[in-house]
This record gives sequence, C-alpha cells and structure tokens, in this order.
Amino acid sequence: MTYPAYPGPPHPGLLPPGHTVELVTDEAAFARLAPQWRRLYGRCTAATPFQSHAWLLSWWRSYGSPGRLRLLLAREGRELVAAAPLMSVRGPVPALVPLGGAISDYGDVLLDDERGPDPETALTAGLAALARTALVDLREVRPGAAAERVYARWRGPRHRLADSLCLELPALPMDGLVARLPSARARQRVRAQLRRLDALGVKSRPVLPDEADAAVRRLLELHRLQWRGRQVTGEHLRTRFREHLVRAVGPMVRTGDAVVTEFRMADEVVAVDVTLLSHRLAGGYLYGAHPRLRERRADVAVMLLDACAAYARAPGRGTLSLLRGDEPYKHRWRPEPVSNQRLLLARRRTAPLLAAALADATARRRGKELLRRHAERKERDGGGG
Repeated sequence: MTYPAYPGPPHPGLLPPGHTVELVTDEAAFARLAPQWRRLYGRCTAATPFQSHAWLLSWWRSYGSPGRLRLLLAREGRELVAAAPLMSVRGPVPALVPLGGAISDYGDVLLDDERGPDPETALTAGLAALARTALVDLREVRPGAAAERVYARWRGPRHRLADSLCLELPALPMDGLVARLPSARARQRVRAQLRRLDALGVKSRPVLPDEADAAVRRLLELHRLQWRGRQVTGEHLRTRFREHLVRAVGPMVRTGDAVVTEFRMADEVVAVDVTLLSHRLAGGYLYGAHPRLRERRADVAVMLLDACAAYARAPGRGTLSLLRGDEPYKHRWRPEPVSNQRLLLARRRTAPLLAAALADATARRRGKELLRRHAERKERDGGGG
C-alpha cells in the first residue's frame, strides 16, 4: 500500500490565530533553516543536542534517503515556533520517525517555551494531518521531553511504550560522585585512581572550535585502536559515521552544544572524548583511548567521568547522562535508570497501523525474553549447547 507524501495541511480552524504549518522535504531548504532552527532550539529547554540543527542535518546527509525527508514546521507570523524533524519509512508499517536514527540517544520535537500552548497546538494539528496516511512513531523520547506535550494533546488513537534504558547521575563535582559510591573501599579505590592519573601526568583540555575536526578524527582513530580484536559497535567504524561526527561536532562546539576534550600524556594525545551539552544535561557520547593507558593501569572510565562532571555543572544543567545502555561498568556509580519512551500517534483511519506496530513490538519483546531465558539456562547448565 502506498501513501502520498503529504496529505494536506490541517484545517485552518485547528490552528491558533496567526499560525501556519508547512512541510519541508528538500535538503537545501533544511540547510537554510539553520538560523531559525537555532533560535527555536535555544527556546526549547527540553531539547537535547540530538535535536540541534548541526546534528540532524549532518545525520541526514550521512543516513537519509532521497525523497524521505519530512520536516514539519509551525510558525507564528514568520517566526519558527515548533518543529518535528521526521522522515518517512515504508516497511511493513508506513510511518514517520524522528531523524537521528540508532546513533542518536534521544528523539524529540522542538516547542517554543516562551509562547505558551500555541506552538504545541499548531504542531499537533500538523502531525494529525500527516497521520491521515502514516503512523507517527516517536522513538527514544526522554521523560520530560517536548513530545510529551504533543502526546497529551493528541485526540486520536495513541499508545506509549518503553524504549531504551538510559542511566543518569546528578550533576555533581567529582568529589560528590565519589561520595555516592556504596562503600569506603570503593571510594578509596577511585581516589587512588585519580591520584594515579595525576602521577602519570595525564592532562585534559577542551579543544578550540577550529581544532575540533582534527580532534574528532583522532578520537575515531583511537576508538578503532582500543577495540581492535574485540567486539565493537560496527557502525562506529563506518565511513558514514565518521563523516557525520566530524561534520556535526565542529559546529556544535562553536554553538556550545558539544565539547571535545583531549587527554595528553607526555605531550601525546592518548584519548579524546565528545561530550554533548544542552540546557538540562551533559552526556558523554563517544571516546577513543590508546591501549597504552590501560597498560599503564590508568582507569579510563574515571578519567572520562572526571572531565564530563566538570561540564555538567552549568547553571540549570542538573543531569550527567551516561546515555543509552545498561553496561555493568556504569553501575559502579549508582546511576538512576531512566527509560526512554516510544510515543505512537494515529488517526482513526490509520489505527490499524498502530495495532500492527504494537503487535510487532510485543513479538520483539517476547523474542528478546526467550533469548534471555535461553542464555540464562545455558549459563546455569554450564554453557552446554
């Protein structure tokens, strides 16, 4: 079954006075939106760096498919007051999903917090028009995100599911994070590791904006080196990911949405980290570290957290996010588990698409549970096949 690219705008009576809605499907037009997008992004306190113009446009250029771009924009007069950065996917269930894909930890829309409820009213009306022909499937929505306001206003069929798990810490100085550790022995161990980093002469500094491109390339080289011969996220080694990260991070450093940190030992760069920044959180996104650090018994996780904690303490920024993933090494810091959400929005005529998406999600969850039980049984039985 095929659907038109745009089923038509919402009825004017559904929009607040002075508001209009438009759909952008052209990459060049997306690029020209940068100044307006930046102003809106700055007025949306729930936004994360994964909704910044630099991140999304770069992602689209690496991962987008021609003809699939769907940027829903709401304006009051000429001012951009809301945006939903989406793309169409056909698959078994025709849907509109957030730009950013699997390499983005949070998905969301943008709403101007300074203009009351009108932006969300206009954006919801525009999404309802799009939902005449496709399911609106908002993935990886962080609790408190702007998309929750659209979900609350939605009048058609809707459903909320749990999505990926993130782990979060309070934005405390390193001493405060160490104090959260569960035992005196654990606290002593971390303090000893900090002293060892100092004894090794490991120094960190945020790179300047014009150094960011080279620093990110160095990060990816170190990332490849540190994981050589071990299982690693394959996407991080691909050319398209490298091009995306280099292209996105430089502009984000210039606008304060990211910081790139170099770690040097004896004047050699031995590690590089990218931390993403927004109004409410700082999140360590990706790092590369030379194996020499571990050979010298340096604790890389402690080194990175020490630097990231410093960036998390800006006014209003209350969260140090470890982003998605439930890896055991993160739990040493006693983080709070926070589940992202998947918000599904439909109209009555597209309710069957919602039902199909729910059935698929249920089947996938059951399949994962069966695999988990099988793995536990193998481990209990001594690893036998």
